[in-house]
Amino acid sequence: MDNDGQLKLYTAVAAQLKEAHSRVRALQVPEGVRMALTRKLLVITAAAKHDLADATRRLESFMKDLDEGRIPEEGL
Repeated sequence: MDNDGQLKLYTAVAAQLKEAHSRVRALQVPEGVRMALTRKLLVITAAAKHDLADATRRLESFMKDLDEGRIPEEGL
């Protein structure tokens, strides 16, 4: 992939991560659940530095879980 394409992909993933963080902050859930979700997002963010394709898949799965109401139990 050329540099311009790679930059666009990183930009798109960064925007999706920003949206995911905003959605987690807006959830009406116990603080422990919010922290667990935030940790998952931080792991995905770290993965994006090494394997953007894997991070993208993980982020899509995370967002799908949020969309479908699959939120972890307190204290994961």
